[in-house]
Amino acid sequence: MPFLRMTRRAALAFGIATLSAMTLGSPVQAQSFPDRTITLVVPFAAGGSTDVVARIIAQKMSEDLGRQIVVQNVAGAGGNLGASNVARADPDGYTILMATVATHALNPLILKTKPYDPEKDFAPISLLVIVPNVLVVNPELPAKSVQELLALLKASPDQYSYASSGNGTPLHLSGELFKAMAGVEMQHIPYKGSGPALNDVIGNQVPIMFDNLPSSSSHIKAGTLRALAVTTAERAPSFPDVPTIAESGIPGYETYTWNALFAPANTPQPVIARLNESANKALADPAVQKRMEEFSAKIVGSTPEELAAHVKAELAKWTPVVRDANVQMD
Repeated sequence: MPFLRMTRRAALAFGIATLSAMTLGSPVQAQSFPDRTITLVVPFAAGGSTDVVARIIAQKMSEDLGRQIVVQNVAGAGGNLGASNVARADPDGYTILMATVATHALNPLILKTKPYDPEKDFAPISLLVIVPNVLVVNPELPAKSVQELLALLKASPDQYSYASSGNGTPLHLSGELFKAMAGVEMQHIPYKGSGPALNDVIGNQVPIMFDNLPSSSSHIKAGTLRALAVTTAERAPSFPDVPTIAESGIPGYETYTWNALFAPANTPQPVIARLNESANKALADPAVQKRMEEFSAKIVGSTPEELAAHVKAELAKWTPVVRDANVQMD
């Protein structure tokens, strides 16, 4: 994965990028930003994984910038409401978005009416973290590994179903990608959020689920859910004994939730450079790294150009999955 890892080369690159941006942009604008409070829009309800990441980053960036970054939760339409608000905001750096794979890859592919263009309507700032998803099952299901689950699904292709947090969500499409790559069938049971879905998996109404690792972790530790595999290419440090799906018999499988910062399109480059510098400083802070590790989030960090390439790659990755699963929403 070609993202920055806070190396000496990365630090030099950030310095050069910032200097170049200040040369090309308005020096006065670059020197004065920020001179008031910045609003960080989280397009989901408070308490979820995106909200937690946003608040950790906002606190540390506020210290660096000398101005408060206020987190504003604008939930609705699967993240589209908050993202649309930022796309239409003044391009001055004072309204920015905590984006996800939903807002910048899945929703634009799934929705019949496109509220925004994920590439043209936003200015990339920095990719922040990757949050693993996890394949969990009810402990009563006679499968203790991905291979044993695949054997069950192949033996009884019409018998099993899997839960997700809703139609068109990253968790739903993680299941669809799993089905496509493994050549198995499961009925999708959508819920209105991970909470109700987890309750039914724990209660054995639905035996299988793809979930964000942070929201399932306490249930895995308590033994009310069994983790078969994480969906990232590498194992999660918080659960080192849980294998990846790729190493469990489906090579090349990889999905995850990611968080990144975007500003409205046409935000001045010196402002983007300052926000990028501050975000990557926050990610390099030991206290932030410790909290992210506890949360099962893997720190990435990037340049704006790398984030733009990441979005393009995500759109290319999910296009055939959405098409083949025939997922469309109004």
